Amino acid sequence: MRILIVFLTASLAGCASWFDALAYKLPTRQGNVIEQKQLDQLKVGMTPDQVRFLLGTPLATSPFRDERWDYVGYYKSPRGQVSSRTVSLFFENGVVARMDGTTLAAGDRAKAQALETPDVQSVLDTDAKNRLEDERAKQTEAPRPTTGESSSQK
Repeated sequence: MRILIVFLTASLAGCASWFDALAYKLPTRQGNVIEQKQLDQLKVGMTPDQVRFLLGTPLATSPFRDERWDYVGYYKSPRGQVSSRTVSLFFENGVVARMDGTTLAAGDRAKAQALETPDVQSVLDTDAKNRLEDERAKQTEAPRPTTGESSSQK
């Protein structure tokens, strides 16, 4: 009986790792959602209210000095690819004076775009575009009726 219990326990432990490989894992997003299209709108000279409207509440600020805001974002795709980004904004005289981390290198930009979750509007636009292309392809494949007399009518 003990041998059977040990065998079943060992076989279930082996199944757990196999099940983990097949199970769907949700994407993990932590911190601020930082998208490049928002950062492209960020400009030196913006007020803290304008920045907060555009990017949301910063993840890290100093409780004693409101001169630096840090936006930290982390994303892990269901396939295990990890992307993280930190954007630091520095304020002087009540406006943005300097920004760090707002642009990515070419390789990092491609990686971030591959991991970025598309917004609803882009998904709908892509779906509509695909449907239109399918309809056009069907129309060009369908035989077109001839406008002249057929040979059987002559």
